[in-house]
Amino acid sequence: MPASRTHFDLVPRPTRVVPRPGRFTLDATTSVRAMPGAEDAADLLRTLLGPATGLPLPASPAGEIVLAVDPQLSGLREEGYGLTIGPHGLLLRGAHATGLLRGIQTIRQLLPPAALAAAPEAAAPRREAWSMPCAEITDVPRYRWRGAMLDVARHFQPVSYLRRYVDLLAFHKLNVLHLHLTDDQGWRMPVPALPRLTGIGGHRAQSMVGPAGSTTYDGRRHGGSYTRAELTGLVAYAARRGVTVVPEIEMPGHVRAALAAYPALGNNPGRTLDVWTRWGVCETVLGVHDEVLDFCRTVLAEVMDVFPSEHIHLGGEECPTVEWERSPAARRRVAAEGLSGPQALHGWFMGRIGEFLVQHGRRPTGWAETGAELPPGFTVMSWRGQVDGLNAARRGHDVVTAHYLSTYLDYAQSEDSGEPAAQPGAVVDLKAVHALDPAPEAWESEAAARVLGTQAQLWTEFVTTPGHIEYLAFPRLCALADRAWTDSAGGADDFLPCLERHTARLDALGVNYRPLAPRPSSAAVARTARVS
Repeated sequence: MPASRTHFDLVPRPTRVVPRPGRFTLDATTSVRAMPGAEDAADLLRTLLGPATGLPLPASPAGEIVLAVDPQLSGLREEGYGLTIGPHGLLLRGAHATGLLRGIQTIRQLLPPAALAAAPEAAAPRREAWSMPCAEITDVPRYRWRGAMLDVARHFQPVSYLRRYVDLLAFHKLNVLHLHLTDDQGWRMPVPALPRLTGIGGHRAQSMVGPAGSTTYDGRRHGGSYTRAELTGLVAYAARRGVTVVPEIEMPGHVRAALAAYPALGNNPGRTLDVWTRWGVCETVLGVHDEVLDFCRTVLAEVMDVFPSEHIHLGGEECPTVEWERSPAARRRVAAEGLSGPQALHGWFMGRIGEFLVQHGRRPTGWAETGAELPPGFTVMSWRGQVDGLNAARRGHDVVTAHYLSTYLDYAQSEDSGEPAAQPGAVVDLKAVHALDPAPEAWESEAAARVLGTQAQLWTEFVTTPGHIEYLAFPRLCALADRAWTDSAGGADDFLPCLERHTARLDALGVNYRPLAPRPSSAAVARTARVS
């Protein structure tokens, strides 16, 4: 078998594959034996394969497909799996049930792409035997945080699309959906005790057209928010697929929508504010009086009740101190806390709110250039560069690598004039994404051990539809998934042949991805304005 095919074009590429002769075929008589602890994985297998194949895959003590959780397989860790496929049966094992969920996605990729279709009708024109190659696969991820951030604050997306996005992440063994729920331009998180957050803060009068500083607006009202039931349902849906939803509630900056709803939380309580219609960094920030701290605790108590994730993201970045420098109340807080000046209020504020999360068993997380602006105990999402991530790790922070020149998917994918509108200033192509090493080999081992993993960011100032989201996300998320899962030395050039064949799966899933080649035509770009 040619070297390029020894991994069966799986994305991400597995740790170890040994091809074996023959094929295993699923048919109407194929059944599943789920050992104790594997029942949910068996249900997911039926859920994912049923729509296209029509196969019932019933439970049976003599099933040809065997799913087993064996804690003694400790080398597989939480998410690894072992998959043995022979001509007459399949055995999927993991030390934890989560590993079985990753193996199920491998099974899906090993089947013909038609098995990924949404319904039998879609698969019928090219119906094939539901078979897969025989092999021995051992697969363990390199990093435990492999994520994608989706900004629904700038442009709201319905929960039905968030479920599809979860499915696409899980298919590529990405395990974190970081949901950016609040910002200056909109508040999407319901808080029963504070109904105006979504009632007022969930809508803006119009949106800026073009990058920050533009004087053009679309004149169209935009808004939306989720219900508690929608969010709890999303969390459960994602968990069944092995994906954790990490919420982000911005503070103390990026809060104009909250201040439009509750002006008393600001530094000038008598003023009336609108939900911001511009992009960029707004100088309006939370005050630092006790009422604000109570507000944040109330919001985060609801967030923790809805989202069981270990990490709760507090934003924390791009917080101008102009208002604090002018505010008598802020200056009194500086004096009372013995701080060096108004700029020190940022660290003080994050420390107080972070402590609240820690007391409730959660881990505060924030954006940071270096980590120096976040108190000890925060997980740092380092977005400026590798040196800053290294410095944060040296200071004792856990780090998620999110360098903008490799992971910000709102940047254009090429310099082609036909690309959709994008953040100015950089091009982040497929090779740039794949080239990112979350913890370079030159780092000392103590710092490298603090790197949890990496994730991609999709800010949505310029992105309004699901079709546009997918055009920007794929296939770049495929590259990030490969880099985060596999310790691949061959780089993007080695990965591209695999990705080219993987696009048949994206086609079957109906993903509106950017073609690998040629450069996108005007017709291809026009698709980004449609809902896929």
